[in-house]
Order: sequence, then C-alpha cells, then structure tokens
Amino acid sequence: MLGPVETRSVSPVFVGRADELAVLTDALSNAAGHEPQALLIGGEAGVGKTRLTEEFVCEATRRGAVVAVGGCVEIGAEGLPFAPFSTALRSLRRQLPDELAAAAAGQEGELARILPELGETPRGPHDEQSTARLFELTARLLERIAADRTVVLVLEDLHWADTSTRHLLAYLFRTLGRGSLVVVATYRADDIHRRHPLRPLLAELDRLRTVQRIELARFNRAEVRRQLAGILATQPDEALVDSVFERSDGNAFFVEELVASMGSGCRTGLTESLRDLLLVRVEVLPEAAQRVVRIVAEGGSTVEYPLLLAVSRLTEDELIEALRAAVGANILLATPDGDGYRFRHSLVREAVSDDLLPGERSRVNRRYAEALEADDTLVRAEERVIRLASYWFCAGDPAKALPAALDASVAARRRHAYSEQLRLLERAMDLWDSAPQDVREVLRPVDYTEVYPPCGCDPATTPLVRLDLLAEATLAARFGGERERALKFTKLALRMLEDEPDPLRAAWFWTERSRLVSSLARGDGWEELAVAQELVRGLPPSHVHAEVLMRVAGWGMLHNPGPDNLAAAERAVEYARMVGAQEVELDARVTVGSLLTEAGDPAGGLAALHEVKDRAAALGFTMIAGRAHINLTSLLESMGRSRESVELAEHGVQLVSKARLLDVESWISGNMAESLYSLGRWDEAAEAAERTLRAGQSAAPRGSAATRLAHLALARGELTEAAHQLAAAHAHFGTHDTQPQHRIPLYRLAVGVAAGEGRIADVRSELAAAVADGFPLGHHRYAWPLLLAAVSAEADAVGLPAAEAGRAAALDTVRAAARTLATPFPVWTAHAEYVRAELLRAEGRDGVDDWRSVEAAVRPLERPYLLARARHRLAEALLAAGGDRAQAGLLVRQAHAAADRLGSRRLREDLALLAQRARLPLVDADETVEAEAETDPVEALGLTSRERDVLRLVAAGLSNRQIAEELFISPKTASVHVSNILAKLGVAGRGEAAALAHRLRLFTPADQPTG
Repeated sequence: MLGPVETRSVSPVFVGRADELAVLTDALSNAAGHEPQALLIGGEAGVGKTRLTEEFVCEATRRGAVVAVGGCVEIGAEGLPFAPFSTALRSLRRQLPDELAAAAAGQEGELARILPELGETPRGPHDEQSTARLFELTARLLERIAADRTVVLVLEDLHWADTSTRHLLAYLFRTLGRGSLVVVATYRADDIHRRHPLRPLLAELDRLRTVQRIELARFNRAEVRRQLAGILATQPDEALVDSVFERSDGNAFFVEELVASMGSGCRTGLTESLRDLLLVRVEVLPEAAQRVVRIVAEGGSTVEYPLLLAVSRLTEDELIEALRAAVGANILLATPDGDGYRFRHSLVREAVSDDLLPGERSRVNRRYAEALEADDTLVRAEERVIRLASYWFCAGDPAKALPAALDASVAARRRHAYSEQLRLLERAMDLWDSAPQDVREVLRPVDYTEVYPPCGCDPATTPLVRLDLLAEATLAARFGGERERALKFTKLALRMLEDEPDPLRAAWFWTERSRLVSSLARGDGWEELAVAQELVRGLPPSHVHAEVLMRVAGWGMLHNPGPDNLAAAERAVEYARMVGAQEVELDARVTVGSLLTEAGDPAGGLAALHEVKDRAAALGFTMIAGRAHINLTSLLESMGRSRESVELAEHGVQLVSKARLLDVESWISGNMAESLYSLGRWDEAAEAAERTLRAGQSAAPRGSAATRLAHLALARGELTEAAHQLAAAHAHFGTHDTQPQHRIPLYRLAVGVAAGEGRIADVRSELAAAVADGFPLGHHRYAWPLLLAAVSAEADAVGLPAAEAGRAAALDTVRAAARTLATPFPVWTAHAEYVRAELLRAEGRDGVDDWRSVEAAVRPLERPYLLARARHRLAEALLAAGGDRAQAGLLVRQAHAAADRLGSRRLREDLALLAQRARLPLVDADETVEAEAETDPVEALGLTSRERDVLRLVAAGLSNRQIAEELFISPKTASVHVSNILAKLGVAGRGEAAALAHRLRLFTPADQPTG
C-alpha cells in the first residue's frame, strides 16, 4: 500500500478548509466590485497555509484574475528588503507589461527602489518622509493596475519579512481605497513569539475592520483519514489512521512526512522527535544528494541553479543527478520560474540547517560568498550585496564581513529601507573592532555615508571612523521612524566625543539631538542648539556651521522673535554659499524671507520667499519648496490676504503631495484651513483641517489641525466639540511646545470655551496667563483675536452677578496688552477698533459711532463672520439709541443671512432674538409678515412658564435649593426643571445657561430676585 508514496506524499485531494476557502473566494467576488480586500492567513508550520493559498490561486485564475505571488526571503537570519513585493511586481510586469508601464509612468525612478527593472534609482532625497512617499506610490501603482481587472497579490511567509516589507504591507492594508485588488499574506503563527517583530503588526491589523484574519487549525481524525486516502489513492486501514493521527497530531505536513518516511523503509527506526522526523528522508538520499540538500539549506529560501553549481563544486551531471534524487523524494522543488531550487517545506530546511556542524556551516557560507564575488551574474543585482553581507558574516570573516555589511547598508538606503540599513550599520559597528586595521583604513565616508562629513574633512581621502557610522545610523533611525534609537545614537556619539574632542562632529550630533528632542516632545530643542552654536563659534565656515546657524535662526523665529534671528539667518546663507551647501542655503533663505516680512519689509520678504520657492522646486528640493509654501501662506494670512493664501496653499499641496511629504502637506493644509475659515468657507476649512489630521505624521501639525477644528466648533456654537478639540490640541503640542504661534491660539480657544460656558473667572484666568507669557514681536495676529474674545466675554457678562467683581481689572489688562500690539495691516487695525468698542460696551459707554467705525473697518476685509458680528453690535446700538430702525433691520438681516450661510448657530440665535425683541423682520417685508409684537423670546426657545422662572433664577446664580425656596417647590423638582432647561437650550451646564440668558438679554435687572 505504501509503494507509490516515495514520489507522491502530497494528497491530490484538497482536504478540509472549505470555510476558509469560501472566505477567500468571497473576497475575490467583493474585489470585483472595486472594493480592495485584505486577508491574513495564519497557522503553525505545516498546517496547510500554502495548500490553501494554492487552491485559492487556482480558483482566482479560473475566474480570470491576474495572480502574482511573492515570498519573504530569508537569507541566513535576515530578510531581503521588499522581497515579496519585488517578486510579485516582477510577476505583474511579465503578465501585464504595458499596463504596469502606464501605471508607473513618471515615477519609474522612485518605484525602481522596489522593482529595479523599472530603471535607475535616483540619488536621494532622504528624509523622514522618503519611505512614506515610496509606499504611497506603490499603493497608487497597484490601484491603477487593478482599475480594469481583478488582481490577486499573495505574499507568503510574513514571519520572515523585513521591517520595510511589514511597514509597506501595513500601509497598503490601511490606505487601499479603490481597485479590484485582493492582498493575501500568510505567516507562521507558532513562530510569532512575544518579542517577534510581526506581533505588533498583527495587533495593529486586527484593529482594522477592513482586514480579515484566517487562523488554520489542525486536521481532525476524519480529515487525516481523507488526507491519507488521497496520498495512498486508496482507503487506509484504521490502525494506520490511528497511528498517523496520534503521531502527527493533525498537522498536515507531518502526516505527509510520516507516510513518506514509512514508504522509505524507515518505519521501525522513526523516533518521535520532530527533527528526526524531518531528517529521516534526507538521510536515505544518496550522499551527493544529501550534500546538495545541506548546501541549499544554508543558501537561503531559494538558491539559483548557477549559484548552486558553483558552490557544490560538482559537475553539472552530478548536480543534476543529486537534484533529481532530492526532488524525487519531495525534499526540494524547482522554483516556478525554473531558475532555482527551494525546500518543499521550510521546516525541513530549518532541520537540515540546524543539523550542520559549526565548521561545516561557515565553510558553506564562505563558498557562497566566494562564488558571488567571483561572478556577479549568479544572482539578481539587488540581492547580491545583501546576500554577500549575510554569507560573509555567517562565514565568520570580519575582514570581508565589515565592507560587505557597509555595501549592503548603502543598497538598503537606496531603496529607502532605512530599518534594514540601520540593522546593517549596527552589524558593521559590531564588526569594527574585529576587522583588521588595514581593512578599516581603506574604507571612506564617501562610499558608505550620505551624511556630509561632520568633521569637515575630505570624504574621499579621510578614513571612515566609527563616529561616521553613528552619524549615518542616527539618520537611518530617524528616517525609519525610530527616533528613540536615533536619540540613543547621538548620546553614544557625544559620550565618545568627550574622550576625542571634535567640535564640528559634536555640533552636528547636538543639532540632530535638538531636532529629535523637539519631535519627541521632550523639550523645545534650544538647550541642544545652544551647545552646538557655542561649539562652532569662531570656527571657519563649514556645512555644519551653516546648518547650526540656520537652525538657530529658525528656532528663534518660532520661539523668541528678535533682530538677532535675522542676523543669524543671513550669516547662515553666507556660510552655506561659501561652502557650496546649496540646500542649507535655500533653507536659510526661507527663514530670511520670513523674518524680513515680520521686521517691516513685507514686499521684500514675500519676494524673497517666492524666489526661494521657485528655485527649490526647480532644483528638486521639494522639502524646502514646501517650507516656503508654509511660510508664505502663513504670512499672507497674517496680512489679511486670505484668498491669495488659499490659492498658494492649493499649489503647495499639489507640489508636496506628489513627493509624499506628509508633514509638509499637513502644515500647508492647516494654513489653508485657517484662511478658508477667515473667508467664511467653513465646510472647506473643516475638510482641510481633517486632511491635516490624516496626513500629519508629527505632533505639531496635528495639534494645529485640532486648533483649527476647535475654532470652527466655537464659532458654530458647538462648545462640547470645541472643548474636545482644544484638549486634543494640548495633547498633540505637549507641555514642552512653547511656540507663541501655538500657545496664544490655545489661550484664545480656552477663553472662548470658558465664556460660552459662563465661566467668567476662567476667562480672566486664561487672559492673565496669556498676558504673563507675553506676546512676542510679530505675534499680534494671534494676540488681537485673544483680546477680542476676552473683552467680548466681559461685555456679554454685564449683569451677571458673579462677573461684576474683577471686571475693571480685567478690562485694564486688555487695554494694557492692546497698547503693546502692532496694527501693520488693515485686518489688525479693524481688530483694534473692535477691541476698543467692546471695552466701551463692557463699561456701558459704547455708542452708535463706535460700532459704525468697527463695521466700516471690517467691511473691506472679506471676513464674513467678523463682519456679521460687527453688524449685530451696530444694530443693537442703533436700536438702543432709538436710531434708524430700517437700517438696524437691514443690518440684522444681513448678519443673520451670513450666520445662516456660515452655520453659526450661536450668532444666528442672538440675531433672531434681537429681531424678536425689536419686532424686526429677518427677511424683507414683502416676503414675510413682521413678527408679532407680543412674541416672547423665552417662549421662542421652547421653555414653559415654570422653566422661564427657573432659568431666571439660574441666571442670577442661585443653587437648586435656593431656587426651590424661591419658587416653593422641592429641590428635586428644581433639579428636574434645570435638566430640562439645559437640554432645550443645548448647553452643557448651569454656567453656560446663565451666560446664554445674559447674552440674549432674556431678563432685565428688574426680573432678578431681591433679598
């Protein structure tokens, strides 16, 4: 019965897995409707993941889908960067050459980092967004290919995946939004121990509702019987089923191995050890075949035939005969493309590799390395360097392993595989002391690093030193998103520099440390920059010196405005030009242009920024061009030129989105949201702010987006949402971000929320804290709205008993702060006029002329919300003075229409109640009947007579018990009335209800309780 098993250990019958296969085929059907599908298939080694995917691939092919399979490649203990995606895209290119070429058009160079056949990989740029750009381009490539056909992408053996592959897969699973695409990834579940790098990814993907996860269980006894029947081509006897089921425990691969080993005549000698089980069929092979199997086991997941021929040192006939025996025994398989051989199951390869003697393993790896060095055509070019690094390392030869690791790190950097670059650099540092000195002396920074030599030496003639590797590792860690590790590298380097003083190197590491500390919200970065500045003081111009000056000026512009910043920025431009550091020069010129504008030369500053923007874009420095867009849009908004700011922001987003500079894009989108808010295009502003939240990778732009959303919510009267977004902004900025451009708007929002909730004491507290922190030069654009919010809250609270004490001091604080603020543009002159009028209103001294001046100042500004508020106050003043009712009615209608268009519930309600009190129509008389004279504004809010009485007492500051005593009801009944009032008014608490009543002037002083 076991006779034919030697050549057929795999069942031709697909056993079990019907439910799992149904899930996969359902996903295929869903994908046909242009809904991308993502699935993870997990299970222990040998449980049947590959067989399930093979069946699915057959079904997908039968349905006309284009299938591409790629496997994670294990070379020694390492994964090859992007290996499964490279293989799968290579397969798609073979099947759909024209379609893939069209989908990659214009981005061939970048996509060549994953699919080298597309062309030459461009040199740089390298930054923290490089990997994100590559991932975005890959996602769009797949979506374009799957636009007109169903594409199935199968990525096998995710447990061997390199970090870059894992990150790319996670990105695809999160962002694929269209196209008939199915992505299936398999992994070995029993390998995913607690510290395995795949474990966090699986946890992350489990939280995505778009990802389906299939876990394969072992076969039960009935399924093992069916598997045996398929293998044996006849029904097995029950004793055999019992024996195999017991010893395999339902693992499909173990079933195959048990039956195959029995068929090989090893039935009696078989032990229960898994390792022995997996090796038993290898041990009965001819000696030459065993030798070839051992060589293949150490070569990686797949070994190319020409490489195997070179390493085995057999004649071609001998090798083919040995391979025939190994393939016939179902130990090795030819790869689908026919270029090489792999083990039928990775468990057997691992067992064979573990069985090698230490000296045998190093000898085999040395042969692989020597073969690749002798003939660079034996493997694909993109694989050669990393395989050499692995083979030489496993061969235990530091003299060869060190330069090989460095070569591999350069190759990984070119592919934006920064995590792999970092790992290889760390290996190089570990090998450094073991490698002979003569080997180290011939290594040059120019060959292995893209960091300009921090020592200021010629990289072509100066030997590479460990500090160069630490500098490169710092950048690799930062670019790869591992900022904590980058921070540790700077700490290690600076500790080394204590024993080997080198001012330029130390300044470079301190500058990097400043950037990292700031991005990790551990501080504002000044302490580190100050050290770097002191280190370069008095030194000749250099690249490092120029960058330190540029960063000092940029820090000062954001944190400590003053004339010293412009001097530092101009010196940075000069130094950068002297040493040919063009990128640093352009970056510094962005700072110069911004500082010129804030120093009183807006025309010169804007012209300089536009020049840098265009120059940087032409030279391919998209990051700097993006920064110029950020500063330009912000400065235009500060001048009141919001429409220009939006137009420029749209251009900037288009520019940087192509390069996938996500943080830069988020800053520009955030500035666009601010200008759209000013223009009254609030729905668009909300969309831009949401885009900022989605795109932002760092905390600061996300905090800025939350601030924009909070402003919108506050203006619309959505206090709960405004408070939520304010808290989110505080969380994003953290406790270390002291930039006035972030700090002052947060104070303004806190004032607005407190005022809306009737907490006048908190309004005053926030104002006092803001004034104490100060309004640095150039930050009037943030200070004027803050003062306006605070003084408006004081004016609205007139008549609120709890607000009387302390009002005079608060108004004095506003007046004193206003005297220090500049009004260089009409928008801020209008704000100053508005603050002056509100100060008078808070003291009961405002008149019609005051508000006419405000309305006249705001009218030309294209600020519809500010204008509607000004017209509300002017109408109030006209009515209070017994002035022109027709004009007041027109002002109310104009303001109400604007509030309605903007979606400002609060302003709309204020205006509606003003119209009711004054018996003014909200539309022209020929369109509606004038409001009835007896209309009660309290009834218009939906309150009953009793609730009116309760609200009057709430507005007076009475507690529930005091209300009960005043109205002769129980405290519980008073509490119920208060709850109903809060719900009808749509407010969150008693203070907000009281503030609303006073703001709408629902009660006169005569209505308030006495005694």
